[in-house]
Amino acid sequence: MISIWLTYVPSIFLMSNNSNKYQTVSEAGAVHSKSPLGGFRGPRIKICCISSVDEAKLAVAHGASALGLVGPMPSGPGVITDELIFDIAKTVPPPIGTFLLTSETKAEAIIAHHQKVLTNTIQIVDALQEGSYAQIKKALPAVKLVQVIHVIDESSVDEAIRISEEVDALLLDSGNPNLAIKVLGGTGNTHNWTLSRKIVEQAKVPVFLAGGLKAENVKQAIEEVQPFGLDLCSSVRTDKKLDAYKLDAFFKAAWS
Repeated sequence: MISIWLTYVPSIFLMSNNSNKYQTVSEAGAVHSKSPLGGFRGPRIKICCISSVDEAKLAVAHGASALGLVGPMPSGPGVITDELIFDIAKTVPPPIGTFLLTSETKAEAIIAHHQKVLTNTIQIVDALQEGSYAQIKKALPAVKLVQVIHVIDESSVDEAIRISEEVDALLLDSGNPNLAIKVLGGTGNTHNWTLSRKIVEQAKVPVFLAGGLKAENVKQAIEEVQPFGLDLCSSVRTDKKLDAYKLDAFFKAAWS
């Protein structure tokens, strides 16, 4: 049940940081080069904390299947304005997933947040506390729903399996919504991948793995968890800016 929002875009490994080589995100995604990997061999990759059209172009050019656009959060990196999320999302071609990361916990508020930005996917980073996924889907039938599960203990597995019946995908992260100041992602820390593997094996929808992924550990993560997709932010950045060389290293490590 892989839909167009997760369609693979062939990777291109840039030789420099000059993301302005491409005038639009569509041009970046349309570049097809013969990868030394011989085509797609690994999980889809979502680059999160995108903060500009240039960063979107750079991520897509390297082969990102999806881009994470972070709305208001109680903590964590990558937050941008809803206006900027809208501006970035409208430049991205349809095969690429544009994920609105929302911390809203009520269905009506999530719907209202999405109507400001018009991404093709909503990533709900906290538990839905009021309303239902069905309510969101009815209001936004063309938009995919991805629920974040913060993997803490065995109860996280049960939560994930239950919610997988109602959403289009899950994303497993290392936050903790139970803290006084909620941590809803962007920790740069890994979690218990044994629990994540249980979720992958039992969930009824695609599962993304997030939390502390980098070039040095991504092969182990793929082998241990077998996720549909990977999600990362800080490990491919230098001074908070997306780094072409780190992207190159990560994609090569993930797909080799």
